[in-house]
Amino acid sequence: MDIYAELGLEPIINAGGTLTTLGGSLMLPEVTEAMLAASRAFVRMDELHLAAGRRIAELVGVEAAHVCAGAASGIALMAAACMAGADPAKIRRLPDTTGMVHRFVVQRPQRNPFDLAVRLVGGEIVDVDPDAGKLERAIQEDSVAAVFYTFAWFCFRESLPLVEVTEIARRYGVPVVVDAAAEVPPVENLWRFVKEGADLVTFSGGKALRGPQSSGLILGSEALVEACRLNDNPYMAVGRPMKAGKEEIAGLVKAVELYVERDHAAEGFVWDRRVARVIETLSDLQGVRAWRQMPYGIGQQIPHVTLSWDEAALGVTYEELVRRLLEGRPRIAVQLVSPSRYGEAGFESSQVRIHPHTLREGEEVVVAERVREILGGT
Repeated sequence: MDIYAELGLEPIINAGGTLTTLGGSLMLPEVTEAMLAASRAFVRMDELHLAAGRRIAELVGVEAAHVCAGAASGIALMAAACMAGADPAKIRRLPDTTGMVHRFVVQRPQRNPFDLAVRLVGGEIVDVDPDAGKLERAIQEDSVAAVFYTFAWFCFRESLPLVEVTEIARRYGVPVVVDAAAEVPPVENLWRFVKEGADLVTFSGGKALRGPQSSGLILGSEALVEACRLNDNPYMAVGRPMKAGKEEIAGLVKAVELYVERDHAAEGFVWDRRVARVIETLSDLQGVRAWRQMPYGIGQQIPHVTLSWDEAALGVTYEELVRRLLEGRPRIAVQLVSPSRYGEAGFESSQVRIHPHTLREGEEVVVAERVREILGGT
C-alpha cells in the first residue's frame, strides 16, 4: 500500500536532514514493530509512562526519564514543572502563573524561536548577556523559575558553559533546564548534560534516535521529572494537548534500546562515504565550492556537504537551486541556511547543505548529479 500515492502526494529524497518539516527520520523496523504491538492492547497510560521512564533511565544511566510528544513539548513540560511542580492546584492553573515563579533566564546568544514553548505554558523569558556576574544577578531577581539553556548548531555565539551556569544556579536553588533536541550523536550526550549539573534535559525522539517523530525524552532529577509527568497527558494539565500515545511511547523505548547499542563508528563511516561521493561529483564545477562540514558545537555530530557559490556568476540563486530540486523528478529536499532564516544566529551569507544520514544507500549519487546539472547549467 502506497499511502502517499493514495493521498495524491509524491515522497521526496531527503538530503535536508532530520527536520520536522520533512518528517524527521525514518524509523527502524524494530521500532515500527514495537509500535504495532503496542497498538493491539489497552493499557493504563500513567502506568505505561512510569514503566517506560524507568526503562529509559536505566538504559541512559540517569536518575529519571519521561517520554513526551517531542522536544518542543519537552521544553513546555520542563517549564511547567519548574513553575507548578507537583502541586495539583498550580498544575490546573497554568498558564496562569499568578503567585508562581515564572521567569526563565536565558543567555542572549541562545535566544531562538523554540522558547515559544516556554511562553506557551505561561513562562516569561528574561535575556541576559553571557556574563557570570549578570547571570547571577538575574537569578536572584524575583519569580525566577529556572535558567533555560540551549544547545544547537545555530547557537554559535559565545555563551557561558553549562557547567559554570549550573554551578551558579545551584548556589541559589534555581534549576537549569536544557533544550538538547538534536544533540545526538554522540550517544554520550544523552547523559552528559545531566552529569554537568542540568536538572532537566529534553531530546527529540524523531531525529538521530530514529524513534517516532511525535516523541521526545525528558531526562533528569527524579522530583522534577515526576513534576513533568504530572503536568503531561493523561492528566488535565498544560501537557494534555501534547499527547504521546501508547504506540509512540513503546516505539521510543525500543529506539533508545537500539541507539545505545548501535555501532556508531560504522554509521559514521557510511555518512563520510556518502559525503565524499557528493564532493567528488561536484569537485570540478566552476565557481562552486563544496566541502565537508560538521555542525557547530558538541552535538548532532554528523558530517554534511556544504555548498556556496557566486549567484551572479552562475546565474542561479540559492533559493532557485532549492526550488528546482524540489520541483524536479525525483523530488529532492536540501537544507538552505540563509541570513533571512538564521540571521539572528549570526549567519551573514547563504549556503546549501546536503545531509547524508537521511539518505538511503545510493541516493547521494542522485542528489549530487541533480545538483551538478542545475549549477553546471546542463
